[in-house]
Amino acid sequence: MPGRFSARSLRRLALLLLFPALSGCATLQGLFALQQVDFSLDRVAQVRIAGVEVERIHRYEDLGAADAARVLQAVAARQMPLSLTLHVSADNPADNPQAQLMEMDWTLLLEDRETVSGDLGEAVRIPSGERVDIPLQVQLDLLEFFDGGARELVNLALGLAGREGHATDLTLRATPTVDTPLGPIRYPRPLTLVRQEVGG
Repeated sequence: MPGRFSARSLRRLALLLLFPALSGCATLQGLFALQQVDFSLDRVAQVRIAGVEVERIHRYEDLGAADAARVLQAVAARQMPLSLTLHVSADNPADNPQAQLMEMDWTLLLEDRETVSGDLGEAVRIPSGERVDIPLQVQLDLLEFFDGGARELVNLALGLAGREGHATDLTLRATPTVDTPLGPIRYPRPLTLVRQEVGG
């Protein structure tokens, strides 16, 4: 659902209109600078399911005895922890001024299902003409959102890692907040970042 300006953000925008000579130009410049930045999902890394490093395997049958036991035990306990690092790329055009990303609330969707939400963690500067990597740490329990046995859940994790023969749809809804002379101003609606098809 599209985001809305908070009451505080609306007050700040009202100040822009009432006092343009004070800092309106600088504030709008900060907003426009961030709006020109191209955000995209770059890659998924460090995928682990039930403590098993998914990057070491290409299919369920590659699980060793110890790793298979971990996964089966997690299924039996009805807790399947999944962790990963989601790398968001921010490309700032050379003719665009530096953008200052203060916050970025996000929600992760897997197979079109909303799962967990989080935030940026710390401010990020995006210099003019540069590409900046923004790593987001994600942790969730797959069994809170998906049914299935060990094979199905491992295959989902393999799809996240981009393993050939496996595909998992991944979408990030992100709402950036830009720094301005009047304080942080939040985007009016979230960005929808969809990972290009991998695996398959």
